[in-house]
Amino acid sequence: MDMTSDVLDFIAKNLVDHPDDVDITTTEEEDGTIVLELRVHPDDMGKVIGKRGRTAKAIRTMVKAAATREGVNASVEIIE
Repeated sequence: MDMTSDVLDFIAKNLVDHPDDVDITTTEEEDGTIVLELRVHPDDMGKVIGKRGRTAKAIRTMVKAAATREGVNASVEIIE
């Protein structure tokens, strides 16, 4: 795991009630962008997304900052 996925893992596990169910899949697109797919327990979806998507936006901002420090582009997709 690189720093970008470690940041996502840390944030997600500290937000949810079922940290053992946090799963992150990393794929790389043709343009070099890293896509991190976040899966959580169905009961925790609301905690990860937040009111009006504010928590999800904050998570994406933190991961993008970590990726920028590594010199890569990254995006987060929250999978139901």
